[in-house]
Amino acid sequence: MSFGRASRRRFTLLAATAVAGALTLSACSGGNKAGGGGNTNFITGSGGVSTVAKGDRVAAPKLDGEGLDGKPLDLADYRGKVVVLNVWGSWCGPCRLEAKYFAQVSKETADQGVQFVGINTRDAQRDAAINFEKDYGVEYPSFYDPIGKLILRFPKGTLNPQAIPSTVVIDRDGKIAARTLQALDADELRKMIDPIIAEK
Repeated sequence: MSFGRASRRRFTLLAATAVAGALTLSACSGGNKAGGGGNTNFITGSGGVSTVAKGDRVAAPKLDGEGLDGKPLDLADYRGKVVVLNVWGSWCGPCRLEAKYFAQVSKETADQGVQFVGINTRDAQRDAAINFEKDYGVEYPSFYDPIGKLILRFPKGTLNPQAIPSTVVIDRDGKIAARTLQALDADELRKMIDPIIAEK
């Protein structure tokens, strides 16, 4: 009888591991999964970018912790700037595809009051993430968030990051303005952030 219970426990553990693995694999993709529905006040454009009208935006959560460099990092330090928040992992193929574009656009928009910040997630070792940034010329700071605690701070029903990669744009008032759940090239990224940069 105890053998049956142990077998059931082992089967349950294996099933849970399989489900977690499937979620991890489905999260890192270039597919368009952005969507609204219900009473969300946001719309999804044809490019997979969801946006919220200025009057309907909600505040971004408090995001603070440790950067990849081991120093404290706090999103509140960038209040008054447009913040482009990119969730990435060094192991993620679409993240590798978009990284050079994010590095390029971050430099192009720095003098327009734009701050890029990364959230590195699911990298068990910092070295892999640090080498990724060096390889792709990423010079802006990234939170080190190996188990995804920061991502969980985003309120449900908002433009929260739900995949890897995800990009969320926070306006100068600290409110969530746009999101995409897919990799972007430089042109797509500019189409996403330029209207928010232009806001007064």
